[in-house]
Amino acid sequence: MMRQRAVAYALACAAQALALLASPAAAQTAAQSAPQSADYIVAVVNSEPITNGEVRMRMNRFAQQLQQEGQPVPPRAEFARQVLERLISEKAQLQIARESGVKIDDALVDQAEQHIARTNQITIPELRRRVESEGTSWQRFREDLRDQLMLQRLREREFESKGRVTELEIDQYLADQEKAAKDPSSVELNLGHILVAVPENATAAQVAQLQQKAQRVLERARAGEDFGKLGQEFNDGKEFGATGTPVGARPVDRLPPLFVQAVKNVPDGGVSDVVRSAAGFHIIKVFERRRGGLPGATVTQSHARHILLRPGPNLTEGQAVQRLADFKRRILAGQADFAQLAREFSQDASARNGGDLGWANPGLFVPEFEEAMNALQPGQIADPVISRFGVHLIQLLERRQAKLSDKEMRELARNMLREKKIDEAYVTWAEDVRGRAYIEYREPPR
Repeated sequence: MMRQRAVAYALACAAQALALLASPAAAQTAAQSAPQSADYIVAVVNSEPITNGEVRMRMNRFAQQLQQEGQPVPPRAEFARQVLERLISEKAQLQIARESGVKIDDALVDQAEQHIARTNQITIPELRRRVESEGTSWQRFREDLRDQLMLQRLREREFESKGRVTELEIDQYLADQEKAAKDPSSVELNLGHILVAVPENATAAQVAQLQQKAQRVLERARAGEDFGKLGQEFNDGKEFGATGTPVGARPVDRLPPLFVQAVKNVPDGGVSDVVRSAAGFHIIKVFERRRGGLPGATVTQSHARHILLRPGPNLTEGQAVQRLADFKRRILAGQADFAQLAREFSQDASARNGGDLGWANPGLFVPEFEEAMNALQPGQIADPVISRFGVHLIQLLERRQAKLSDKEMRELARNMLREKKIDEAYVTWAEDVRGRAYIEYREPPR
C-alpha cells in the first residue's frame, strides 16, 4: 500500500516556500523593489478575480528563488505576464478541485507549515514573522498552502490510473539509460552550497565585509570542517542545498548554470571558489559526480515501521494526529510498545507484523512519509505525518547500503516511467482546463 510513486511534495508548499527559503534580507529586498499601488483586478477566471496584489506577491517569491539560484529575473512586464498566466491556470484547476469535492483538513495545512519551518530550521512563530514582514497575512499564507495541497490531491486522485507501464517500455527505458551512461557528456552532480546573502542596496564596504565572511567559510571548508555544520552556522539561504547538505544527484540541466560552471574543475569532495550571484556569495561543494541514467547500483535503504490511522466519519485528521501524538508520548515514556500499538490500532496490512515495512529503496514511499523518515536517526520516532493514505506514526529502525537487484532496477524504472506519464497527462489536462475556462483580462499587473 505504502510503496507508491514519489509525487513531488513541493507541489504542496513550493509556491509559498519560495519567499521563506530565502533569507530575511532577500525577502525585504524583494518587498522594497516591488512597486506599491492600490490593489485592483487584473483578470477574471470563470467569475473569480485575480488581483494585482496576488500577482505581485507571487512575483516576489519567484524572483527570490531565481536570485537564490543565480538566475536572471525576466523584465518586469514579461515576468508579470508569466506569473499571471500561471495564476490563471491554478485558479481554473482549483475551481475543478472544489467542484469535485476535494477538501483539505486544517491538520494537513499545519503539517505543511511545519515542513516549511523545519526546512528553514526556524520555529512556526518565526515563520509567521517572515510571512507577515513580506506583506502577506498569515491567513492568506495558510489559504495559499491549502490551495497547493488541493491541487496535489486532485492530481493524485485523477491521474494515478494514467501511469500504467508495460514491460516493453521498461526494457526500452533501461536500454536508453545504459546508452546514456556511456556518454561522457551525461553527468549528474550531487551538490551542496552555503550562501552569504548580500542585500540589494549594500554599500561597497558591506559587500567587501560579506565577501571576507564567505572567504573564511571557504577556508574552513577546505581545511576539512564538516560542510553541513558550516552550513548550519553560516547559510543565509536554504532553497538549494539546505544548510550545506547534499541535495541528491541531478542532471546538470536541472542545476543553476552558475553552480555548474563554478564546479566544472572541482573534484569529488572538493569545494569551489567563492562565486557571486544576485543573492550574494556562494560556496559550493561537490559531494558526488556520476554518469547519467538510473541511480548507481548501490543505494541507501531504510528499514522503518509505522502505525496508520485512516480518517473517516468517526475520526478526523486532527483527531488522528492527536491520537498518534499520544502514542508517541507513551512509547518514549516507556509506557507502551510500538509494535504492540501497531498490532492493536494500525489500519494497514503491516499491522500484523507490528507495523514493520521491511527494507525499502529511496522513492518507494509517498513523499510526505519519506521526507519524515529521512529526517530520522535510527531509533527515532517522527511526529504524526499526514498523507493521502491517512495519518502515520513512523519509526526508523535502521539504514544500510545495498546493491540493487535486477528486479529492483526494473521497479525503479517502472516508477520513473509512471511518474513521467502522469506528469504528461496532468499537463494535457491542465491545458484543456485552461482552454475551457472563461478568462477576462482587465488592467495589466504592475
